[in-house]
Amino acid sequence: MTFDRKETPNVLFIMTDQQRFDAIHALGNQIISTPNIDRLVARGVAFTNAYSTCPVCVPARYTLRSGCEPHRTGVYSNESGPQVHASVRDACGPFLAEVMAQRGYRTFGVGKFHTIPWDAKVGYEIEERSEELYDSPRQRAEDSYAAFIAREHPEYAFIENLMGERTEMYYVPQMSPLPASLGVEAWAADRTCALLADPDPRPFFGFVSFIGPHPPFAPPIPFNRLYDPDDMPLPVLGDIDIDHQDEQIPWMNYAVYAEDVSPALARVLKARYYGEITYIDSCIGRVLDALDERTDRDDTVVCFFADHGDHLGDHHAWQKESFFEASCRVPLIVSWPGRLPGGTYSDQLACLTDLFGVATAASGTALYRDGHDILGVLEGACGQRSTLQGLYGTPGSPRFKVMLRSERWKYVYIANGGYEQVFDLSTDPHELTELHEAMPDVTAHLRDQAVRFVGSVGLSVALGDGGSALRAYPAQRRPFQRIHQFDSSRGIERFGVGSPAGSGGAQEKKGKRI
Repeated sequence: MTFDRKETPNVLFIMTDQQRFDAIHALGNQIISTPNIDRLVARGVAFTNAYSTCPVCVPARYTLRSGCEPHRTGVYSNESGPQVHASVRDACGPFLAEVMAQRGYRTFGVGKFHTIPWDAKVGYEIEERSEELYDSPRQRAEDSYAAFIAREHPEYAFIENLMGERTEMYYVPQMSPLPASLGVEAWAADRTCALLADPDPRPFFGFVSFIGPHPPFAPPIPFNRLYDPDDMPLPVLGDIDIDHQDEQIPWMNYAVYAEDVSPALARVLKARYYGEITYIDSCIGRVLDALDERTDRDDTVVCFFADHGDHLGDHHAWQKESFFEASCRVPLIVSWPGRLPGGTYSDQLACLTDLFGVATAASGTALYRDGHDILGVLEGACGQRSTLQGLYGTPGSPRFKVMLRSERWKYVYIANGGYEQVFDLSTDPHELTELHEAMPDVTAHLRDQAVRFVGSVGLSVALGDGGSALRAYPAQRRPFQRIHQFDSSRGIERFGVGSPAGSGGAQEKKGKRI
């Protein structure tokens, strides 16, 4: 099969993990240095109202690779069983990499996939994985990055957590135990550059997925000291009674040993978080340089995005899994020199599912599934969304949450307690003033839209009163427990000196990926 390069451009997805929407210099953050992501902004379109519609790792990645929202994937949290991978494909159809391969692309994926099970295939001809945790000796031996360290740099093979210490150190500022040239991000860039240099004449669909800036925040030298904590802004705090209506927030704070992070420590953590991003940015720069060396650079679509954000102390919260902006709003940049003008900003509502349509449009025929034609909006071919919906937690359970975002308003419903939250993002972008009682007509309108959406996607189990209301449950607080993330591949599951049989009790939860 032969290809007209003008008609069949390459596609490269570049993904970070847990990067906030407001952590890019070209998009308004005057503290952080991201010159290479800024290159993509200058070359393409930045979607400034992009969202992760289920803001946690596994669901976000399945929406991305399937082009379908959680009500179709059935993945609403990280707590999914081993059958989930096959069930998503059965429900949604071939994954994106498979579709692109069927259309004549050579395909490769490098980095964090976060499938369940960890080694499930998603359709790339070449899949080189670097996951955060190793559940068994086999997984560590077969993880591409861990195997690279063991084979090429055995002097570092003694390190248990190659990306930094976890468990009680999860939100403690660290320095990478490895030099910058051997960090997992550098490895991912190295492998991507090598694959970009492949002389295969077919167009390529590539995916490089960086593990950072997901905690622990452990940038390598010199990125660990690029930013002065005193230059960092303090977390944005609302009324804690409102911030913690979402029971997931205080529960997760405790789980990752972050229930008592002081303002001063929060600023140190943000400085290290920014260091991680600048390190990743330098690795992205090498990938972009490799693209520039190709003769078909202008026939390459580059999409940059994150799976979700990180509260970083905002709203008295750490981690993600809420519908506050810090958690669910993400960066999304599309560079397509042959089709899109550079240096463009779009405030239309967008989300990760839309990227399925972007990639397949490049391959010749757009397949949107649950996504929207966000490029068509730019070109006047279709109208933009009026609302965007998000879902989290199993429908019909107290952990279920719904988010509805319009041009101006955000509505969040929390089944645990039946809480409603309404924010006017046009005047309150930091979500500090909750308005559901002060604006009853607006709340009623948004609530009705949320009820109709939940019913329209077949989630009647999440409705009450004959389908006319969102189901509520008495407010409950789960017992606090710590999440331990030791090196299971070496038999370490609990605290204790050199022994897997160390101290621990019922309030521990081992090995959960967060």
